Amino acid sequence: MKIVVVSIGRLKQGPERELAERYRERFEDIGRKLGFRGLEIHEIPESRARDAATRIAEEAAAIAALIPEKCVLVALDERGKSIDSASFAQQLGRWRDEAVANTIFTIGGADGLSPDLQRRAKLRIAFGSATWPHQMVRVMLLEQIYRAATILSGHPYHRA
Repeated sequence: MKIVVVSIGRLKQGPERELAERYRERFEDIGRKLGFRGLEIHEIPESRARDAATRIAEEAAAIAALIPEKCVLVALDERGKSIDSASFAQQLGRWRDEAVANTIFTIGGADGLSPDLQRRAKLRIAFGSATWPHQMVRVMLLEQIYRAATILSGHPYHRA
C-alpha cells in the first residue's frame, strides 16, 4: 500500500519542512519492511479566489485530480474523529492487509475541505479540538504515520 498526503499550501524552508522530511524518511526506512510501498507528499498551491466557496471548490478540484479511483480517502478535519495512535496503526495495518493500493490523506486549506471530499472520505480524523496551523497538521500527520509503522513493527519508539 502506498500512502499519499495531499495538502493545500507549501511548507517553506525551515524547521517544519525539516521535521516533515525527517518523519517521511523514517517511515520509508521502516515502512518498506512492513509492506508499504512508500510515502508521497503533494503540495497544492492555495487558491487565490476572493470568496471562500470558490477557494474551497478550486482546491477540491486540485485535490480530486490527485485521487485515484481505487483508494481509501482520509480527510483531516477539525470535526473528525479523534483516534489514538494504536488505533490509527491498526487501521493502516488493516488497509494494508486488505491490499488497498493507495491510502490518500487530505489536508485542506484555511477554509477547509469541500463537503464532497468530506463525504467521500472513509475516515475523517482530527488532532484534538484545537485549531492547528496546516503546516503543523502535516508534521503531526507524518509523525503519526511513522509512529503507526513503529507500532506495527514492534519498534520501541511508541511507548504507551
